[in-house]
Amino acid sequence: MSLSYLWSRSFLTSRPFLWLLFWCNLVGTVYGYIWYGGQLEYTLNFHPIWQIVFVPDSPTASLFFTISVLFLLYPPRLKGLKVIRQLMEALAVVTSVKYGIWASAIIFWGVAQGGHMIWQDWMLVASHTAMAVEALLFVRFFTCKWTALCVAALWTLLNDTVDYTFGIYPYLPRTLTDDVPQVRTFTYMLTLFSIAASWLAMYVRDRMASSLNKAKSFE
Repeated sequence: MSLSYLWSRSFLTSRPFLWLLFWCNLVGTVYGYIWYGGQLEYTLNFHPIWQIVFVPDSPTASLFFTISVLFLLYPPRLKGLKVIRQLMEALAVVTSVKYGIWASAIIFWGVAQGGHMIWQDWMLVASHTAMAVEALLFVRFFTCKWTALCVAALWTLLNDTVDYTFGIYPYLPRTLTDDVPQVRTFTYMLTLFSIAASWLAMYVRDRMASSLNKAKSFE
C-alpha cells in the first residue's frame, strides 16, 4: 500500500475510517465539555444564561466536525437537512482550524512566558493540531457553499466578541493572565486567518471539481 493511498478519497471516505473518525471526535467532544465543566458552572452562576453557548469553544468545534462526519456517513436527501449539513461543515472547518491552532499556540505562548509543559498539555497540542488538519483535509469531501462559510465566519467573530467583551474566554495559562489584550488581538487575527484558509480550501476544492468535470466532458 502506497503512502498516497492514505490521503485518497477511497480511504478517507471509507465507512470504517469515517466511523473511526466519528467516534474519536465524539469522545474528544465529550471530554472537552467535561474539561470546560468548571467554567460552564461559573458562567451559569455569574453570567446571563445566553452566554453559556459561547463558553466551550474547542468541544463545540469538534461537535460541528463530528456532525459533519455523520452527514458523510448518511448523506441527507431532504433540502432542509442539506442546508443544515452545509452549515455544520462550514462551521466545522472554520472553528476547527481556528481553535486547533489557538489552543496549541496559547500553550506554547504560556511556556514561553515561564510556564511548564505537562503531559496533558502535549495531549492537548496533539488533539488540537489534529482538529485543524482533519478539517482542512476533509473540505474536499464537504458540500458547504460560500453562503454557509459567511455564516460560519460571522458566528466565529461573534464568539470572539462575546468572549472578550464579557470575559468568558477560555481559561488561560497563569503566565498569560496579564496578556489578555494581546491574546484578544491574536484571537481575532487567527479567526480572520481561519476564514481565509477555509475560503482558500473551498476555492481549491471547487476548481479541482470543475477541472475534473471538464476532463470528463472531453472523454
